[in-house]
Amino acid sequence: MRYAATARDLAARVVARVEKDGAFASAVLDSELSRAAQLDARDRALATELVYGTLRVWPWLLDQIAHFAPRGLDNLDAIVRAHLVVAGYQLQFTRVPAFAAVNEAVGSIRASRGPRVGAFANAILRRFAEDAVERPVGIDEAVLASTPRWLCEALGRALSPEGARSFLACGTEPPAVALRVEHASERDPWISQLRASAPDATFEPGRVSPLAILARGAGKPQTLPGWAEGAWSVQEEGSQLAALAVGAREGDEVLDVCAGRGNKTAVLARAVGAGGAVDACDAAPSKLMRLGEELARIGLRARQTCAVDWCVGSGDVTGAYDRVIVDAPCTGVGTLRRRPEIGHRRKPSDLAAMAHAQVAIGARAAQHVRSGGRLIYVVCSVLNEEAEEVVGALLDARRELELTPFDAPQARAIFGEASSFRLLPQVHGTDGYFVASLRRR
Repeated sequence: MRYAATARDLAARVVARVEKDGAFASAVLDSELSRAAQLDARDRALATELVYGTLRVWPWLLDQIAHFAPRGLDNLDAIVRAHLVVAGYQLQFTRVPAFAAVNEAVGSIRASRGPRVGAFANAILRRFAEDAVERPVGIDEAVLASTPRWLCEALGRALSPEGARSFLACGTEPPAVALRVEHASERDPWISQLRASAPDATFEPGRVSPLAILARGAGKPQTLPGWAEGAWSVQEEGSQLAALAVGAREGDEVLDVCAGRGNKTAVLARAVGAGGAVDACDAAPSKLMRLGEELARIGLRARQTCAVDWCVGSGDVTGAYDRVIVDAPCTGVGTLRRRPEIGHRRKPSDLAAMAHAQVAIGARAAQHVRSGGRLIYVVCSVLNEEAEEVVGALLDARRELELTPFDAPQARAIFGEASSFRLLPQVHGTDGYFVASLRRR
């Protein structure tokens, strides 16, 4: 397989895979970067910016470029379209010289698809470049134009129109990579050590999680000191706070209903200590296998793992727990800054389908909360339909539940006596989350 020779070529390959195969940009980008050993840190950063920036305004770019293609762009294959939009992003929204963006895109297209297609691309991009100079457009305007109307309206209902625009604007720059140390007291020493090991990168403390270190320009995290020893893990900062908001304490028994690969499970297992226990469930056995491997890497374990589809039943789970966390499947709208392709793939009907599943999972999980125990509901979405409306339906379905203020100090330090909260990228620097605290009477 021919590896991408430049940052722009790599970015186009990733964008093409996202469009053609429905792949997730972050996974494809990581894979391509791991194979592109010839790229230095600056080129890796450029490739990352081009991938996320292009995908954020993909519909707008396609529409604008199509103005200069008499027969449209639909008959072009994915890699040619990808080179065109990646070049278009550079021409409209970056300081990359126009000749560099155009020449490299045209050269790549000519090399892979022949001189005729190369000449076609050259004519389109040169006209687009002239138009970009004459009619400059701000990135925020293009992002808004690229977001489906139904999603803009749903964000407006949840956050206000101004809040929706601010939320969407946070997706124009790739976020930092968040690391999670095992103990808050270890964060500052690890920041110092990481800065010394990678002086060209930046490492800063997180804003909402006392365990978080935010890394930029550090390359693949697994190559940094401390990873092999299990001193820290990679976990988005908002996800860290959501796990801490469960309020797990020494000796607690905790159920992680939708554990996935175990990031939140690890936080809970560390909190309950040797005297407590965490049971982890997920519908995908492959994720539970990854969960076990990750916990072992940092010296932890779950008491048991169970493959359970909570939409249809509780599986082999029979006990009652002090704390239950339901990190429910959702539209993922809160992760738009890291997964810009989600905005173009979701449909309005997804909201009702997700809400139905969220209520079903939460209602079944509530049966396993001890009297006086807590259920923490989490979604990486900020939409009302997956947040307050689901909690309301859950309270109607399980009358023994009531909203109650969080008792986790990390949540109370930021949100006080609230019984639910939103994390927002424009306010907290994290992905978008909704978290609610419920208690069984």
